[in-house]
Amino acid sequence: MSHDKRIAVAVIHGMGSQGDAPQNIDSISFSAGLYNALRGYLRPGEWNDRVVYREIFWADVLQTRQEAYLAKITADGARWRGVRDFVMHRLTDAAAYTRTGVSARDPDDQSLSEKERRAAEEDIYRQIHARVAATIRRLQEIAGADAPLLIFAHSLGGHIISNYAYDLQRKTEVVEVSGDFQRLKTMAGLLTFGCNIPVFTFAYPPGKVRPIDYPGTAIPKERRLAPWWLNLNDRNDVLGMPLGPAGDAYAEMVANGEIADRWISVGSIVTGWNPASHNAYWTDRDFCKQAGGMIRQALAIAEA
Repeated sequence: MSHDKRIAVAVIHGMGSQGDAPQNIDSISFSAGLYNALRGYLRPGEWNDRVVYREIFWADVLQTRQEAYLAKITADGARWRGVRDFVMHRLTDAAAYTRTGVSARDPDDQSLSEKERRAAEEDIYRQIHARVAATIRRLQEIAGADAPLLIFAHSLGGHIISNYAYDLQRKTEVVEVSGDFQRLKTMAGLLTFGCNIPVFTFAYPPGKVRPIDYPGTAIPKERRLAPWWLNLNDRNDVLGMPLGPAGDAYAEMVANGEIADRWISVGSIVTGWNPASHNAYWTDRDFCKQAGGMIRQALAIAEA
């Protein structure tokens, strides 16, 4: 089928325990609730053969080591395994995902020593960005190099996508990319939810915090979304935070309509009133409407 009028949607998970084994790039797992809800929300003519939807799965990069460590200390008498699971799969994800001096080294570079090659190969930042790049390439194969791209990013996934785009825009990427689509230049919109990007800004003075620029420069100005970045958080989600107060540049993007910070209510009678709402977005009807609305806007760009 022709690529004409297709759009691409990449969905990335955040911190947590989504799985300790690599996932087939065409599988739908952690976002199955949202995927099915969107298929029901959008008309068949909008979804079928027009929306190419793929997940960015990276949990296994860290989870195998996390589980092994927890098993060792539990066998040694550590208590509160459930709480330790929660802490391990959240704090260590955030702590381990850091750009280091070897992140930009290519493990296939023949000039590297064996020690340097292994360090580059094992670098967490590079491994996770390689997963992002692989899904973006797969979307290009199916949707086409000119397709408008949307990225839906949960929790730490928002920070990962922000870093990925930031590196591309400053030509400091740690993975190989080629063409406008892979460089996110057809990216029409970003939807972050349960967003904790602000947590990672406190290493800098407010005036030195630098958000990503609008990535979709290959999209004609008259077709661009406004806002192009939608940040949705439940008021009870302690890991979900507005972007505007995180720094002067973020505040400016909110003021000029590039970013929309919005509170929404997600979850059930069990999860909606407490911090468990952090994982409730995936199956929430109101969140699905927001995501579906952005998909419709991207479809309009593809049709223009």
